[in-house]
Order: sequence, then C-alpha cells, then structure tokens
Amino acid sequence: MSGRKASIERKTSETGIAVSVDLDGQGRHDIKTGVGFFDHMLEQLSRHSGIDMTVRADGDLHIDDHHTVEDTGIALGRAIAQALGERRGIVRYASLDLAMDECLTRAAVDVSGRPFLVWNVAFSAPKIGTFDTELVREFFQALAQNAGITLHVTNHYGANNHHIAETCFKAVARVLRTALAIDPARAGEIPSTKGSLQG
Repeated sequence: MSGRKASIERKTSETGIAVSVDLDGQGRHDIKTGVGFFDHMLEQLSRHSGIDMTVRADGDLHIDDHHTVEDTGIALGRAIAQALGERRGIVRYASLDLAMDECLTRAAVDVSGRPFLVWNVAFSAPKIGTFDTELVREFFQALAQNAGITLHVTNHYGANNHHIAETCFKAVARVLRTALAIDPARAGEIPSTKGSLQG
C-alpha cells in the first residue's frame, strides 16, 4: 500500500488554507499558520503521528484565531480523508493514555467514515498565552468531522493548561499513528463487515 498522500486548498473570505499530507511519512512538518502556539501543537501532531504535513494558513488574525484554527482543521481532515481513500487495510481502531509530567490524557479513535467527537477536556484558564483554550476543541471537532473519524478525548487530570492541550494533540497523534497504519494481515481488505468505511 503506497501513495497515501493528498493536498487540499481551501479559500474563503476569512482564510486561505493549503495542506499536504503523507500518511506514510516520518512526521516531517513545515507549518506556518500565523498562530505560534497552534503551529507548535500541529508540529506535535505531525511528529507523533508519523504523518508528514505541510500547512500554510493566511487568516483574518486581526479578528482572532478562530477561523484560522477551525479552517485548518477542516482542510487537514479533508486531506487525511482523501489520502485514506477506501480505507483498505487500515488497523482502524486505537486507544491510548498519554502522560506528560502531571497530566494524563486519553484518546480513542475509530477511523469509521462516521464523524463524531466526544470531548471531556476542561481548561482552568481561557488562554494559553494569547491562544484561546476553547479553540483546541474547535480544531478537533473540525478534524474529526472532515476526516470522517470517531474521536474521543478525555483529560483525566492535569494542572498546567499548556500540558493539557499538548497531551490532547500528542494522544490523538499516537492513536492516528496506530489506526491509520496498514495491517499486514489485512492489507487489501476494508476492515468492516459492511464492506465500506465511507460513512
């Protein structure tokens, strides 16, 4: 199974986003959204998922970061869905508890073609630096909806909001790494009794 790559360009009156992914990459990344903390989180997503990512975003940051973050999630989700194609041979399911210092976060995914997000993460402050903490959920909502994945994220505990956000991105990255991998015993098969993972 090779060539699981895709590029997406999405332009609206609020943002212009260009995303390229290689699901069988090495976690290489070239990311510039104009939002420093978000760039850092996307770099974690790429590095720990093994997905090569190039992201360019030109958004209305003079208003706030919301449109840039959400629209990047939309474009990245669509690129992943396109690269997956029929989803033949993928492992499909994964779950993981990820620790970082005082923080522990669980992510679970079903690359099902049916988008759904369950989000059990609370932040104790509205911002991390200048970044709105509520945008972490907005990104994952957009990603799950457009990638066609069921995604559950639960922060068990944590004191530092940067760590809580970072464990969310890293945990999701690690479950994507497992679930998107090709199962060598089922390389040509769609992992569903319905014979389709197209929703």
